[in-house]
Amino acid sequence: EKEECNTGEGIRKWETCFDCGQRFHGVVRLALGWAGWKMYLGRPERDNTRCSSMQALGSALIASRPKEALLVLETNLSLRRRGSNDEENILCAQGNLAGCLTELKRYDEALVLEREMFERRVSKFGVSDENTIIAGTNLSITLLKLRRYEEACIFLRDRLLPVARRSLGIDHNHTLNINLYMATALQSMPERTRDDLLEAETIMNDVIKRRRRIFGSAHPATLQDQKLLPIIRARLSRLA
Repeated sequence: EKEECNTGEGIRKWETCFDCGQRFHGVVRLALGWAGWKMYLGRPERDNTRCSSMQALGSALIASRPKEALLVLETNLSLRRRGSNDEENILCAQGNLAGCLTELKRYDEALVLEREMFERRVSKFGVSDENTIIAGTNLSITLLKLRRYEEACIFLRDRLLPVARRSLGIDHNHTLNINLYMATALQSMPERTRDDLLEAETIMNDVIKRRRRIFGSAHPATLQDQKLLPIIRARLSRLA
């Protein structure tokens, strides 16, 4: 499989453009997802490449047909759990299923999967592993969607942010996103204090400054992050 991937003949060719390195999206991603699945359908049920093609199809379906995607991804996770000894493959399948549940607004179910994934990644790969940090970030996003702001704040402050700063660096996109979610949690808490809002404002000033320097003022992430600052300042003004 490694050799196939390196020559462009593995499952990656159905997901990523080998000319520009960008992942396919939209109708192109969906069409290639179906093509890849048909290519490997005849292999044994638990064959790794067959399962990977099923996962690619399920992921491609999430945006436009999430209910169908759910059936595909549930089946894929079941096959991975029964037939794979590769923990990473199982965790990737679980992550895709959690993403589909989130798309369907089934946040409580997604949260159960994401808690399990994060703890298993910490145990298997360590807290500083980049994929562990990504899993923790996804968990925090789900907590925010469930309006569990205080829990999200504690998790981000105590378990995620220090590790991301140390292992990825303060300018890394994942670290900046974690700071954004931290500020979101602080300013969203029903019992928020002036100190909470001041901390959120300080965080966002720093995030936006770094976004502008690294990505530029016109980058979508910069523009999106800038929308939170006026909300924080408006809430601060009401407490003055």
